[in-house]
Amino acid sequence: MIKNLLKTSLRSLKKQKGYTSINILGLAIGIACSLIIALFILHQLSYDQYHTKKDRIYRLILDGKIGEQEVLVSSTAAVIGPTIVTDFPEVESCMRLNTFGETIVKKEDKTFTIRDFAEADSTFFSFFSIPLLKGECKNVLNEPYTMVLSESTAKKIFGNENPINKTLKINTRNEPYRITGVMADFPENTHFKVDILTSYMTNPRSRDPEWLNNSFETYLMLYENTNPEQVNARFSGMIKKYIGPRVQELFGVSLEDFFASGNRYNFHLQPLTKIHLDPTVEHEVKPATDPKYLWIFGSIAILIIVIASINFMNLSTAQASKRAKEVGIKKATGASRASLVTQFLSDSVLISFIALIVAIVIVLFALPSFNRLLGAEVELSLFSNWYTIPLLLVFSVSVGLLAGIYPAFYLSSFVPVKVLRGKVRDAMKNGKLRSVLVSFQFLISIVLIIGTMIMYRQLQYMLNKDVGFNKEKVLVIQQAGSIGDKVKTFKQEVLKIPEISSVSASTAIPGHNNNNNGYMLEGNSDQTFLLQSNWVDYDFFKTYQIKLQDGRLFDRSFTSDEQACIVNAQTIKEYNLTDFSASRFIVIGDNNENIYLPIIGVTNDFHFRSLHNRITPYIIRFKDENQNYGYISIRFNNQSTMQTINEIETIWKKFASNNPMQYFFMDKDFNQMYRAERQNAQLSVLFAILGIFIAALGLFGLTSFTIEQRTKEVGVRKSLGASDSSIFYLISKEIIILVSIATLIAWPLVFFGANSWLQNYYYRVNLSVYEFVLGFVIAISIALLTISYRTIQSVRTNPALTLRYE
Repeated sequence: MIKNLLKTSLRSLKKQKGYTSINILGLAIGIACSLIIALFILHQLSYDQYHTKKDRIYRLILDGKIGEQEVLVSSTAAVIGPTIVTDFPEVESCMRLNTFGETIVKKEDKTFTIRDFAEADSTFFSFFSIPLLKGECKNVLNEPYTMVLSESTAKKIFGNENPINKTLKINTRNEPYRITGVMADFPENTHFKVDILTSYMTNPRSRDPEWLNNSFETYLMLYENTNPEQVNARFSGMIKKYIGPRVQELFGVSLEDFFASGNRYNFHLQPLTKIHLDPTVEHEVKPATDPKYLWIFGSIAILIIVIASINFMNLSTAQASKRAKEVGIKKATGASRASLVTQFLSDSVLISFIALIVAIVIVLFALPSFNRLLGAEVELSLFSNWYTIPLLLVFSVSVGLLAGIYPAFYLSSFVPVKVLRGKVRDAMKNGKLRSVLVSFQFLISIVLIIGTMIMYRQLQYMLNKDVGFNKEKVLVIQQAGSIGDKVKTFKQEVLKIPEISSVSASTAIPGHNNNNNGYMLEGNSDQTFLLQSNWVDYDFFKTYQIKLQDGRLFDRSFTSDEQACIVNAQTIKEYNLTDFSASRFIVIGDNNENIYLPIIGVTNDFHFRSLHNRITPYIIRFKDENQNYGYISIRFNNQSTMQTINEIETIWKKFASNNPMQYFFMDKDFNQMYRAERQNAQLSVLFAILGIFIAALGLFGLTSFTIEQRTKEVGVRKSLGASDSSIFYLISKEIIILVSIATLIAWPLVFFGANSWLQNYYYRVNLSVYEFVLGFVIAISIALLTISYRTIQSVRTNPALTLRYE
């Protein structure tokens, strides 16, 4: 039976090569797009799923509000993890992690730049399922100055040598680190990646007893069958016991009064497998993915499959008259309706199966480009899992059945007597269902067009908005501590290069903030304010061209400026400082003494974070020019050239010995904060174009069939004197009406959807009529261009030839 069905289906498809090709191509592109999107979504959902103890591992999140500043970070105090293990019976162990990013490693006289460096407790390998290829899990990090290398890093530095018990130096540290283990490379689907892991106990800050110094990530492992809410409920008691006395000591207010004034300070557990999909938490090692984009792309995948399936249904029902006689004869010779339905469904499943094969080929060729765009490692492994091929087959059959079920029942419903008398053709000319389906296709297309335009306009707005400083032509050297206390001399040498206009050293730069400190205001010492803090030298404002709104900048002629500060305009506004020159911030010094910082100047507001976040209070303090930690920023007079960069590197080598100069350009780095938006906008454009192409492909096939049906009508009208334009309008009128109806339905859907999406951005574009009208114009233009070739061809045909039709 299956053999006969297959033979009949192949014979039927050969008779309709043109329409079969359109169906296969449309379905193949639709399935390919859906497969790629599905692979991407599954890849994002797979983050940290490979850890065997994933259900018991949680990361500690600090959730606070101090003044008007909201804080949701993964940074916690060094002391909190061990204290929780001691005080909370539900917690089995803790692991603290301190990540540094790119780092210089020295092997004798050779230096290597290692991308990801971190410090961790000795419990690291009992938490995470990273295979240890050499060394013992319990011993590799249980002594100071010990380290574990990833397999690829060990090969990079030592080649085929055994690295165990050999030593390396890190950055400018004099004490060598002994290699005690080699671990497998981290999978890409991990929320952090490490190439070199050193013992956390090496860091003196690991023993810091201060509860308010939040600098490290803390992971907790709960005992089996423990409800995490039991642990969350204990944090208030811990805060009262340990943090309350520190608040009283430092700020002179009780914890109750601190909370009563509107402040908040609490912790909660974040499941390990949820970390990658939670972009609300700051200080991530690897950027998190916003789940809303997974929903957006998942919806696009479904919509593209729907468009491709609608093409199949439309073309199948439109061609019903061609197969009507076949149905009539089969029914007259005793064929049941069930057998006809089975035959027509086998046709659609066969088309879907062929489309699946074509789609897999498309996916295999497209994935490398897709991965380059996303910086991911998405792959289609057909044979790695037993269920992959069966799942694809089920998917193919499902698409074939869904796309073919209506045409099958429709075609099999013809009455033999009417069919054989030729009474079916007239019913094929104006199908209400086809009109609804075409409208739905263009509804989807218009939503994709307008949605993509809005997404791109928001991206361009973020990339081009005035951020309050000049990010162009600025080279930033990171890991600048390599030159020690010679920063002032280094700056002087660099300034001798004619192409350099200014050089500045600072602890932070826009896009790289590292200090969020608590301050009090003189006269209001019962309230604490949380400000982003930056220590800068005299040339910072000149280098970044930040404008002064009031007061003055740091001045070498005023020695008192070393204990002064400059704030942004938002600080003045938010804290109601009517006379800033008479105001002083108070910060607690190392010996718990008050340090007073008079405000000498106010800058215009500038974006030190991405446009996802509002501008918050920002304080700029003076940094001694001979102290260097953080960044060195160099402004060029004109565009940078490799010759100028080489000159800077030559000077760098004089001061930093063999340490390579690690640098980036501020404009490119700052724009990297919108990498996710850029990638998602590009993907949206790509999938929107493909969706529109599939819809246009179906419309082309449908128009071709409609023109075949109306060939005689066109000939009669032309012979009676109808103009070419009137006939073109006659044929295209229905499409214009259908696109207009689709537009009226799409507009409110896009408006509410886009408005909801834009709420994720504090600084955002306003929706305008422009996108909505342009979306309609693009859709109508694509529709008319799609049908114009076949329509014009029909209009220009000699009536004498068309009247011979049939």
